[in-house]
Amino acid sequence: MSLAEITARIHLAEDHTGRRTGAAQLIAVSKVQPNDRVEAVLKEGHRLFGENKVQEAAGKWPAFRETYPDVHVHLLGPLQTNKARQAMEIFEAIHSLDRPKLAKTIARLAEELGHCPNLFIQVNTGEEDQKAGVLPADADAFIAECRALKLPIVGLMCIPPAEEEPSLHFALLRKIAQRNDIKGLSMGMSGDFERAVALGATHVRVGSAIFGARDYG
Repeated sequence: MSLAEITARIHLAEDHTGRRTGAAQLIAVSKVQPNDRVEAVLKEGHRLFGENKVQEAAGKWPAFRETYPDVHVHLLGPLQTNKARQAMEIFEAIHSLDRPKLAKTIARLAEELGHCPNLFIQVNTGEEDQKAGVLPADADAFIAECRALKLPIVGLMCIPPAEEEPSLHFALLRKIAQRNDIKGLSMGMSGDFERAVALGATHVRVGSAIFGARDYG
């Protein structure tokens, strides 16, 4: 599927639900993708990308930014506290803020560095033991804690359980966001991004559908 086709499908989903065109931004998830595939998407004019690991992004994006200085890269994967400083220097946004220790580390570094990426709090909507994210019942308190630290909380993020209907999780995330006056919703991937757009996603994360299958070999 081409970048143009996915963009058209997002716009159609926006139109069907009465949302303005461009309300949902497409994050092209470039993790584990070879540089030639990434550059092909850059040459098409796309400028918002997502990575899962700090080290991979550090080895990829500084060189691309020399040619494409207007590119924006978001961290989508889990963030260790010892990688927080490097992440804050690479990414315009972090979608995986999920625990008090990390929040306090980012707040301290933000004061030291004089800047902070936009932050999305990851919510474990499926309450899965193996998955990162604050539990839905704890989300309000954690949002308040992050705001007390003066962190720029712009959105919430979720990754629904693979075997469950994602729309239920998108609706839950939206409900948490609404009662906390949070506008950003990072939700929806290659198989369900249209349902996410219909439920208010502001950022959808699509990878292999744009770049082709990943080779983890």
